[in-house]
Amino acid sequence: MAKDTSVEKLSIYIPQKKMAEKPVERLVKLGQKRDRSVNYLVVEAILQYVQREEKGN
Repeated sequence: MAKDTSVEKLSIYIPQKKMAEKPVERLVKLGQKRDRSVNYLVVEAILQYVQREEKGN
C-alpha cells in the first residue's frame, strides 16, 4: 500500500537558540509591510529553499 504523504497543515518548531533572533516577530512585521500573512511568507520561503536545493543537485 502506498503511503499518503499529503500535508495540509504544517507546524514548525523554533529552537530556543534561534528565538533570540525573533523570527516570529520579524515575520509578523514583514507580513504587515508586504500585506501578506505569516503563513504566506513561510510557504514562499520554503518553496524558494526547495527550488534552490533542487537546482544544486
